[in-house]
Amino acid sequence: AVVLALSSPACVFADESRVQLAAGSGGDAVSANCVMCHSLDYIQMNSPFLDKKGWEATLSKMVNAMGAPIPKEDVPLIVEYLNQHYGK
Repeated sequence: AVVLALSSPACVFADESRVQLAAGSGGDAVSANCVMCHSLDYIQMNSPFLDKKGWEATLSKMVNAMGAPIPKEDVPLIVEYLNQHYGK
């Protein structure tokens, strides 16, 4: 029973509430789409390295290579938000 509890998605994202993204237009789209696959701390960890082209490439990789189910209309909004708040 302990092994099942440790492998459940609820446990993986249990500390997610501590990650606070910058307030701004597009933040809701980031929270709704990105957390489906990974913790939001990846955004903060990668921010020193990515400019707008880097965020565009990252979103393209997530959608096209990794199969992230991000609606096409959300991609530009997410890129703009990430570049504005987490771009180098």
